[in-house]
Order: sequence, then C-alpha cells, then structure tokens
Amino acid sequence: MITTSVARIILAPREQQVLEGLSGGSTLAVVALDLKIREGTAAGYLKLAKRKLYGVSENAAALAVGYTTEAIARPPLLDPETLFLPDGQRDIVPLLARGMAAAQMATELKRPVDIIRRDGRDLLTNLRARNRAHAVKRSWEFQLLTAEQVIAWLR
Repeated sequence: MITTSVARIILAPREQQVLEGLSGGSTLAVVALDLKIREGTAAGYLKLAKRKLYGVSENAAALAVGYTTEAIARPPLLDPETLFLPDGQRDIVPLLARGMAAAQMATELKRPVDIIRRDGRDLLTNLRARNRAHAVKRSWEFQLLTAEQVIAWLR
C-alpha cells in the first residue's frame, strides 16, 4: 500500500516482465531471449514503461519508480542489519536510483569523481549486484532505498 500521494501506475504485462527481468541484473538481450521476443521489441516495451514511469531515461530509475508506484512487484525485504555499507556508498544509493552519472553524483555530494566511481564499484560488490538496475533492486530489498526517497526526487 502506498502511503504517499504518488498515483499507482499500470504497466502492460510485457512492460512489467521486461522491467522485472532487468531488475535481476540481466541485459535487455537476455531478458528478450527469456521472454521469447526480439530485443527490439523488448526495447520498445522498456521505452513505453519508462515513459509511463514519469518519463525516466535510465533503467535504474525506472525500477525505483516502478517499485514506488507499485507498477511492478516490490521485492521481499531483507534485514538491513545484515549488510554493512560505509556512509560513502550509502550516500550514492538514492543518486544511483535517480540514474545519475558519477560526475553528477560527485557534484551533488561535493566529492571527487574518482572516489564516487570507487564507491559505486564497491557498492555493487557489497550488494552483490550485477549492474545499476540490479543494485536498485538490492537496495530496495535492504531498505537502503525507500518510496519516500523516490517520491522526494519525483517532485
């Protein structure tokens, strides 16, 4: 149940399937193969989903908005106490979910871009995530990313 004022978004079943496939860390080509559709068709579904999800452009942002608006099934929550993340890595989670590049994160956090890149790599390792989209799912599971955080940057 959404406890905020963001409206629920309804995606077509294939749009949901493509996003959920990406959330597991698969590439679009693998997701398309799994769904037995062409990669171009999967890209079309992804584009439509992103448009519905507040017009985001990055896969990671599409997943964050999808979970927040309940357009896709939210992953089960895990105990955040079982994951240790340094503050530097924790700080970039909401920025990564917005689809920001390392240089944008560095500007936002007033930190050197090479440190942001290192923290980003370490974050993926610590979350056992394959890519940014998978990191969003893992961040949601460990409650490092919340609907309230996503709503804040949607406004």
